[in-house]
Order: sequence, then structure tokens, then C-alpha cells
Amino acid sequence: MANYPTPHINAVPEDFANTVLMPGDPLRAEFIAKNFLTDARLVNNVRGVNGYTGYYKDTRVSVMASGMGIPSIGIYSYELYNFFGVDNIIRVGSAGAINENIRVRDIVLGMGASTNSAFAHQYHLSGTFAPICSYGMLKACCECADEMGVRYHVGNLLSADTFYNDNEGIPDAMSSTLPWAKMGVMAVEMEAAGLYMNAARSGKNALAICTISDHIITGEATSAEERQTSFTDMMTLALETAKKLG
Repeated sequence: MANYPTPHINAVPEDFANTVLMPGDPLRAEFIAKNFLTDARLVNNVRGVNGYTGYYKDTRVSVMASGMGIPSIGIYSYELYNFFGVDNIIRVGSAGAINENIRVRDIVLGMGASTNSAFAHQYHLSGTFAPICSYGMLKACCECADEMGVRYHVGNLLSADTFYNDNEGIPDAMSSTLPWAKMGVMAVEMEAAGLYMNAARSGKNALAICTISDHIITGEATSAEERQTSFTDMMTLALETAKKLG
């Protein structure tokens, strides 16, 4: 019995390419499809989560939004991996830096993704699972970044379950992220760990490529419009990585 269409993706496996770029914002998915892909067609719009498939140069690529947070990307990535035959998902999103050596608009590649989420509890593990990306995807991405000459960093991300923390009475804005920064975590975002765990459980591949949209230490930030449309180095890097993967 076919598992598609699902409650969240109104498509069939043939609608998706082997590699899917997954921004959080549906408008960023639309921007990538319209500005980087040729012959792009809409393959999903359930709940306004736009998904497109087209060609980047000579490589067939899909792009579809994930929404915000691990529960949301957990649904979409699970269905793409397990119901629609997708092998590679590249998260293209924004993150907040918690490292003084990382600047706003730098690109960070999540080699690992720490988290304060309970998402891994479903796997009934007797210890702590360490979500990591797929090495082959990371290697291909680093090669592309070197060829492009973009400034990037490789290391650990923090996938947080909360955007607004209840830090009443604690004046330090770094209070919730300082312990993670002490452990060398580069930046905070909200999806990579869930994506990496779904990829591991499904036997598939995942990589998070994020542009630093704001700096939690310095307070520097970009606008919502900039995050939606101007992070083109990250978009190109993800597409070049998809092309290298074939």
C-alpha cells in the first residue's frame, strides 16, 4: 500500500530529486526555486509549505521548506526519507553565533548538532546519542566552499527547542547558551539535530549549512528580508554540493 500522498506532502516519489534543499522558510524555498533552478515546478503546497523540483545546471534538485523547530523538520524529513525515496537533505537556514571568532553572514557547517530536545528519547537508547552529519556530504560541501572562496566554519551546532527562554531574573543574555559556548559550540539554530537523527535512523544522509543571521554576543543582526533573500552564498554552496553529489 502506497504511503503517499501523506498528510503533509501531496506528491509522489517521482516528484522529488535525490537531493532536497530544506530551508525553514517557505518563502526562501520559493526564492531558491525561482532564482537558481530552471524548469522548476511546484510539487507540494500543503499548509503553505512550498516544495519545488527543477534543475541546477544539469543536476535535478528539489527544495522544500521544513518549518521551524525539530518537530516540524522531523515530520518533513522523515516523510521524504521514508516515503518519497529522498537520499540527501541539506538544511539551508540561519543561526545565531555564540563564538567570538564567527561573524554575521559567515557560513557554518554542522559537523555535529547538540540539542536540548527530547527528540532522541523515542529511540529507546540506553545512553546519549550524538547527532552528526554525513561525512561524504560534509566533505563535498567543504570542497565546494573552498572552490567558491567563501568564509566558513565547521563544527558543532546547538539545536534548541526554545527561541524565547524563561530567564526571568537572569540579566545575562548569554545565560542559556554560555555553557554550550564553553564546549566549543559555534551557533544556535532549531532543526539540525532532528534532521541528523532522522537521517541516521533512515540510513540516509543529511547536512546543515547555516548563515549567521545574528550574533548573540555582539547583538548584531540581519533583517527578516535579508534572511529570506540575501543569503545567496549559502544557497549557491548547497546547490553546488547537491551537484557534486549527483
